[in-house]
Amino acid sequence: MILPLYSALVRPYLQYCVQLWSPQHKKDMDLLERVQQRSMKMIRAEAPLDLWYEDGLRELGLFSLEKRRLWGDLIVAFQYLKGAYRRDKKKKKELRN
Repeated sequence: MILPLYSALVRPYLQYCVQLWSPQHKKDMDLLERVQQRSMKMIRAEAPLDLWYEDGLRELGLFSLEKRRLWGDLIVAFQYLKGAYRRDKKKKKELRN
């Protein structure tokens, strides 16, 4: 029950506009990952404590926030290369008038 709640209520806040403000410092990335680690501990309360973080994520079908940021960056780069962020010159002129 906690996994769907985490996926719907917590993770969107951790990923909101992450491509714009993407954390560059290791301490900021670790802080975000710690939030997910604490949530995972709540989800897997009955699991043995010796399981590593990555193994626990894999078992739950989740990705680390770092991998999700990389995935989002790749999507944005692909969209940019395909022209999704280009403004039409005609629309630009209409906006000025």
